[in-house]
Amino acid sequence: MKAVILTFSILFLTLIGINTFAQKADTLTIVCYNIHHGNPPAKPDVIDLDAIANVIAKQNPDLVALQEVDVNIKRSGNVDQAAYLAKKLNMHYYFAKAIDHDGGDYGVAVLSKFPIEEANKLTFSRIDGRKAEDRVLATVTLKLNSGKKIKFSSTHLDHVRNEDLRLIQVAEIAKQAANETLPFIVAGDFNAKPKSKTIQLLDETFTRTCNDCAFTIPVVKPKEAIDFITFKKAENIVVLNHEVIQEHQASDHLPIAAKIVIK
Repeated sequence: MKAVILTFSILFLTLIGINTFAQKADTLTIVCYNIHHGNPPAKPDVIDLDAIANVIAKQNPDLVALQEVDVNIKRSGNVDQAAYLAKKLNMHYYFAKAIDHDGGDYGVAVLSKFPIEEANKLTFSRIDGRKAEDRVLATVTLKLNSGKKIKFSSTHLDHVRNEDLRLIQVAEIAKQAANETLPFIVAGDFNAKPKSKTIQLLDETFTRTCNDCAFTIPVVKPKEAIDFITFKKAENIVVLNHEVIQEHQASDHLPIAAKIVIK
């Protein structure tokens, strides 16, 4: 009888442990998408935000990092694209302006199923005398269903062939990561291939959700991977899945999605 009671007790405590782990762990689906201001490359004069929203909605994401977002810009019909997509997807949002453009603001955005507790923008440093667009890191603080808090960022790094600015930008992201006490996830268009100095530097501080990363650009017959989802090393995060979404119409990039568990 004592043996039966002991066995039952062990089983009961094990189930409690499993349930406790399940309650504390958060499974998140993350999408990263350079949306080309909602302009399908095959239709130069068309803005189709609904196509972008439909692509994202099919993934049922918890978090979305967007790049090349227009807010009240003439070329895209003076629409706040961040607000439009957030409303369409029933998500919270934060937009971070990088530059003035065509009467409005151009930059990156974060969408979240979770309320945004705090938001901030880091404008990356420039190189004196070098002509280049300002680039930014948009970061939000979120409380997940388990009660844990995380930081989630969207970014879009410099695009020219020379890597000097991108190396500065990644170094500044790494510096911010060093000061973060919460799990820190950064997704974006890094405009750099996996074997570049830029991504090698990124990999010193962050873990990408893909190792042999599938190509994301150009949208027709892609041949380069430059879009990534990453998280600060030593975080208690497990990658369950990473994929490139085969949507070849809505933007000039293929979107990526990853499913992770934060323990």
